[in-house]
Amino acid sequence: MLAGAGSNLLAARYQMALSLGWHIVVACLGVGFPIVILIAEGLGLRRGDTVHRELARRWSQAAAVLFAVGAVSGTILSFEMGILWPQLMGGYGAVFGLPFALEGFAFFIEAIFIGIYLYGWNRLSPVRHLLTGVPVIVAGVLSAFFVVCANAWMNDPQGFRLVGGRVLDPDPIAAMFNPATPVQSAHMILAAIMVTGYLVAGVHALGLLRGRRGPVQRAAFLIPFTLAALFTPAQIVVGDVAARYVAERQPVKLAAMEAQPTTEIGPDEHVGGVVVGGKLRYAIPIPHGLSLLLTGRTDTRVPGLDAVPADQRPPVNVVHLAFDLMVGIGTGLLVLGGWLGLSWGRRRDLPRSRWFLRAAVLAGPAAVAALEAGWVTTEVGRQPWIVYRVMRTADAVNTAPGLAVGLFVLIAVYTVLTVSTVYVLRRQGPVARS
Repeated sequence: MLAGAGSNLLAARYQMALSLGWHIVVACLGVGFPIVILIAEGLGLRRGDTVHRELARRWSQAAAVLFAVGAVSGTILSFEMGILWPQLMGGYGAVFGLPFALEGFAFFIEAIFIGIYLYGWNRLSPVRHLLTGVPVIVAGVLSAFFVVCANAWMNDPQGFRLVGGRVLDPDPIAAMFNPATPVQSAHMILAAIMVTGYLVAGVHALGLLRGRRGPVQRAAFLIPFTLAALFTPAQIVVGDVAARYVAERQPVKLAAMEAQPTTEIGPDEHVGGVVVGGKLRYAIPIPHGLSLLLTGRTDTRVPGLDAVPADQRPPVNVVHLAFDLMVGIGTGLLVLGGWLGLSWGRRRDLPRSRWFLRAAVLAGPAAVAALEAGWVTTEVGRQPWIVYRVMRTADAVNTAPGLAVGLFVLIAVYTVLTVSTVYVLRRQGPVARS
């Protein structure tokens, strides 16, 4: 499969896709789960009940397992950056390496306070114990922010001069706070909270469907689901801002997201479809929709893929379908959250239809699918550039022989890691069986 010219590039891409696709889910839980846990503990303190505190204590045990496996997958990724892409790290490490260093500090702070938080149950006063969880949240959010800063730089490289192929005058601060950082980091952090909320709620929705309707199960569903539902509209707004940023700074990526082969005045918005022979087929058009979404006008000139030579275009169908999947799932989650909101507003209770709980069970995997689709849109949409318009991915890859071997080792490692994590979490069964 990987034999022949370019096999290193293919092997490196597969390894990064596997590692990122795996780690990003656990990393999101590392950001969002502490928030869910502290909300439960805070409610327990405010109401003086043991239900919510016990729920927080059981959730914290699951969070500790996920943090441990996240540390493993994160370490693998950090090694892969140097092993797979030595030209990138060697040439531009001084420019965009600062966020990785800061992420390391945030990780250690998070690890220390997770230990204190777990150890502090029944050893600290309730209020002090709750406060020990706050640094865990802050460090988790900062970790996500710093990592996304580095990725944002790859989409909008700043903070250096390139003279005769040499990188001069590196400015890590300018690189870190590049124009893509605010919108990308906000989009990622909101996604982390949503994924956590819908995944955790989905587990407990399954318990509710099976008839376990006690106060613990009910709270275990409502807290994460409500949190995720509240953040979903904000995520859609940030997503719209992100699309406008892409239109301005990475128009070719937008052309791939919208499957627009040619530059047009007042282009339609297309839902679904695939590009065949240079033309979009089987899509549902919304007249002038893309033009209206970008500027509110029907006569906006929007560049298509033909704005750049063929060797500078990303694989359009992958990007377009991933983008549509992300948007479609996000819309569905918005409707699901609205369903709960209407029911709660009318009678302070969950919707009576079992279809709501069935949909809530599916919301977790759907949110993960949207997360992965979003990263595919961002990363594949930037291709063939690893650093946009500065360095091609093919020029950054390690040329040493044997890179493909690492791919098969990685598949084995992640298989073991996945099976072990699922086994431990199922054995723990923190609340689902209560």
